[in-house]
Amino acid sequence: MLKNKTIFTLSLVATAIALSACQPKQAEPKEDKPVQSQAAQAEVLKLAGDTEKLSLNLPECDGNSCPEISIERLSSNQAFIDEFVDQQILKQLEQTVDISPKSLNAGQQATTATEKSKDSKQAQADQPAASASMETPKQKLEKQLAPYRDTFLSLDKELKALSANHQISLMIKPKILNAGQPLATVVLNSSSYLGGAHGSSSQSYYNFDLKKKKLVQLDDILAPNQKAALEQKAHEVFKSWVMDAKLANSVDEYEQAWKFTLSDNFYLSTQGLILQYGEYEIGPYVVGLPRLTIPYEQLQTVLKKAYLPQPEVKNEAAASAASDSKAQS
Repeated sequence: MLKNKTIFTLSLVATAIALSACQPKQAEPKEDKPVQSQAAQAEVLKLAGDTEKLSLNLPECDGNSCPEISIERLSSNQAFIDEFVDQQILKQLEQTVDISPKSLNAGQQATTATEKSKDSKQAQADQPAASASMETPKQKLEKQLAPYRDTFLSLDKELKALSANHQISLMIKPKILNAGQPLATVVLNSSSYLGGAHGSSSQSYYNFDLKKKKLVQLDDILAPNQKAALEQKAHEVFKSWVMDAKLANSVDEYEQAWKFTLSDNFYLSTQGLILQYGEYEIGPYVVGLPRLTIPYEQLQTVLKKAYLPQPEVKNEAAASAASDSKAQS
């Protein structure tokens, strides 16, 4: 009997030891946490998202002369960029649609009244219901656009009253160009035709430092005291553009009407630094939206190193090409 008890006790001890050996170590989950946070941080520092079309509540219309208005906003993983682009959309509308202060004030008063009404209702509702009825950035922008939409539709009625057979249109749409290395870039495209001799269009580029959460200007990417050097190189590209496009018999002749200026509307492409110009900035309407490209080879001492193509990428590409060539031989 004593022997059986001893065997049973030893069996319990062995089982306890085996179970304790199977338990996970407490230190292992702690080692995984920094890896997960680093991956999450890398994901945050990359601009990703898409556009969403705004609901403008246009009246029903049939035929080929119906007014067309389409405005989209950016919805990304970087809220500060979305807010900035929303403000640029409003500025673009201010430049395109000649809205009266009375209409703008009426729109603002309507928005304020609606917000007060919502606040009053939310104060009486439960917290979950109040959270569900919170205004989204999309809804906020749609309210701000209402006065511009009304002015646009009023213009259409005025043109039709004059028997004008025009179809007016307005389009604004952002797009992500660069995700964040070294800068996150968003372009805001716009085009409009409001019954004049011809339409109008624009391309505005906005570059962001995702780590600092700030807009980056042209001066921010230049090495110290290199603004004049950049202007000189851009002027040389401008001269080549004038002669290649046969815009004049000589650059001096062309600059009597269209003087060169350095644009601050830029972005970093794979080919080099792009300087984007608007209509009538450095040329007549027929040249559209001119852009000058300055290759990175000419900018080695002009741009800060952080904004130049990294040599590691070139070395890796060269090594890969050499490896492929060796494998083929």
